[in-house]
Amino acid sequence: MTAAPSQSDGVEIVENALLGGRVRLRQPAKGYRAGMDAALLAAAVETAPGQRVLEAGCGAGAVLMQIAARRPGVSLTGVERDPAMAALARENAALNGAKATIVEGDVAAGFRAMGLEPFDWAVSNPPFFDNPGALRVPAPGKRAAWMADDGLKAWTDFLLKGVREGGRIVVIHRADRLANLLALLGEKAGSFAVRGVHPYTDEPAKRVLVSAIKTGKAPLRLLPPLVLHDRSGPKHTAEAEAILRGEAALGW
Repeated sequence: MTAAPSQSDGVEIVENALLGGRVRLRQPAKGYRAGMDAALLAAAVETAPGQRVLEAGCGAGAVLMQIAARRPGVSLTGVERDPAMAALARENAALNGAKATIVEGDVAAGFRAMGLEPFDWAVSNPPFFDNPGALRVPAPGKRAAWMADDGLKAWTDFLLKGVREGGRIVVIHRADRLANLLALLGEKAGSFAVRGVHPYTDEPAKRVLVSAIKTGKAPLRLLPPLVLHDRSGPKHTAEAEAILRGEAALGW
């Protein structure tokens, strides 16, 4: 469901309903738009009431708002370098009655520059590319979401510093970057759990959800895959649809 567009500082804004209408999200009509990746990341955050969750690169707050709806009583903080998107995230927090603090800052500056205490959870959907030559130049409205100017390591370093010892890091990213994620997070974290996200049962995973525990020592676990679509049925599989509606989670 999408509400009629409005204007904010000359940018057309639309309002979308997420989690079966439990979340209202205002975001730009053009450029990067929150979708399946945000829903899956939020579904993979199984916090307890009173815990603190940090999101690196929160954009308009799609992940944070869905975590707030799924996990009442959780304290949320988002870091976002684009002032316009940070303002939208604050607006969405007020719109949804979410307990969320939005900090304007650049992940590349490091977690310590934020002046925050380490969190119980640190999550992110980092930009998928860090080599401008690897893809066609994205539209200006999508570049910040697609291109990690300081590389994937800047994001994993931020997450590793942003979580307490024994805390959990969760990332959704391209499946072909899995080895990089494991190597970078493995510098200070372990107890990995990996779930592939497949478009169809007969196609390779395009996304991976990776969970790690800071200072964890348990063996890596490869979890059952999530399949998004069924060629002979509705648009989404029953499992994917339940996640999108907020009726199911992705546990570790």
